Amino acid sequence: MAPPPPPAPPPAFVRAHGYAAPAEPSLDGIVVTSSRVKSAPVAGAPMAQLPQANLTPPQQQPANTEKYAEREDNPVRRTADEPLSTFSIDVDTGSYANVRRMLNQGQRPPADAVRAEEFINYFDYGHPAPATRETPFRVTTELAPAPWNAQRQLLMIGIKGYDVPKATLPPANLVFLIDTSGSMDQPDKLPLLKSAFSLLTRQLRPQDRISIVVYAGSAGLVLPPTPGDRQGEILDALERLQAGGSTNGGDGIRLAYAMAKQAYVKDGVNRVILATDGDFNVGTVSQDALETLVADQRKSGIALTTLGFGQGNYNDALSEKLADVGDGNHAYIDTLQEARKVLVEEMGSTMLTIARDVKIQVEFNPAQVAEYRLIGYENRVLKHEDFANDKVDAGDIGAGHEVTALYELTPVGSTAARLPALRYGTKPAPQAVGSGEVATLKLRYKRPGASDSRLIETPILRSQLRAQPGEAMRFAAAVAAFADALRGGSRYDGWGWDRIAAAARSTRLDDRWGQRREFVGLVERARQQIEGDKPRTASVSD
Repeated sequence: MAPPPPPAPPPAFVRAHGYAAPAEPSLDGIVVTSSRVKSAPVAGAPMAQLPQANLTPPQQQPANTEKYAEREDNPVRRTADEPLSTFSIDVDTGSYANVRRMLNQGQRPPADAVRAEEFINYFDYGHPAPATRETPFRVTTELAPAPWNAQRQLLMIGIKGYDVPKATLPPANLVFLIDTSGSMDQPDKLPLLKSAFSLLTRQLRPQDRISIVVYAGSAGLVLPPTPGDRQGEILDALERLQAGGSTNGGDGIRLAYAMAKQAYVKDGVNRVILATDGDFNVGTVSQDALETLVADQRKSGIALTTLGFGQGNYNDALSEKLADVGDGNHAYIDTLQEARKVLVEEMGSTMLTIARDVKIQVEFNPAQVAEYRLIGYENRVLKHEDFANDKVDAGDIGAGHEVTALYELTPVGSTAARLPALRYGTKPAPQAVGSGEVATLKLRYKRPGASDSRLIETPILRSQLRAQPGEAMRFAAAVAAFADALRGGSRYDGWGWDRIAAAARSTRLDDRWGQRREFVGLVERARQQIEGDKPRTASVSD
């Protein structure tokens, strides 16, 4: 029998906090309160209406204080000087959705908001999956002439995780950590957030547990660990949330992890889902301090996912970094369609980790490759010696997840070299000259709960070179070129907006949710906003 409801709080509490829920006792030294003022709630849309759902952003915005981490594109590397390329995988997609929001509002996105790897990994490319669960993922490669310059080559690395049916997913212990500060009192922030979490709530099973922690001026426990089949209670708690006050994110993170530890499920999914615009302004506000806090907590086996909302003061740099150090992923929610993609369609791959600390190291053969350039992953580049260092953190892969990486290569003897010839160049080793290997791909990963990594090694052969790139590679190339064009367009040999759109339009990949069609429309919108020309291709709404 369910316990009787707690007594109603005194009127003074309701007037002070704007939330008709009882105060909870302190937990781990954190006083459980909240500080909010009333805002208009927005109910979650039914699943059948999702394809048409959208929320109009507010008409008036204060001065734009959005924060993005500065980044420089990866440079072209001379293989003879630096044959190794080492980086951590990335499964974030927030950059693409956030830039889409700006383009749909007629804004040119700042260059630092564009992360090529998150654009590329927003889409699926049909990489083949492993045959059995004994192998957590499968690595494949494709080598073909680069679409923008046949004198160069494009190398695509695809990683596909073993897919676990939703019905067989282990129990989930999730903590919704929700920013209810005053800056969230906008239609595209807290109201959209509540509707998004309502979608996830409807996917819960009896064996799952949900807690809700909110933070404004201080942290508050809105819902203790609750079984997933008590969806009415969970949805009611979400609906009553109101926005107001300053933002003490540090206390919220501490309380969320405390609740996750209280309901910890051995061999299950244990995760905090932080939903915020990232505008932390009281308490622990230093990004370094917040990163240290999250990094310390991940050792307990509890991951952190961050979901970005809103505009004007969105702190992308903080949201992305906290997810990185928290062994989680970062996404940006601009519409209910995106909420469905992230929290319903991709829930399994987001929640269940099947491989941890996944690192890639490619050694290029200087007898075959004169130059190379890694496209994106600038903030995931690792020191070469850290590849085999199991104490160095890296990205994780979830069940059924895809990861895609692209390299642009300049073959030896090509006239398309970017770096000047060396007068006193070193000759490749004899074994490299006689080899048909273009490169050797090494990948390290840990199984969940393991402390030692495993190594996968595979050669990339010159005989694998295709006459033309496949459809998946063509679309990935178009997405990479689009990211470059938004950042200034200096890397793709004059491949302009029309050629990018044409390359994407020519592919016949599965487009069940219209994401590739939408991409073509975004290319046209970007061209109009940057060049100011009249439309020449279909718009997003066509």
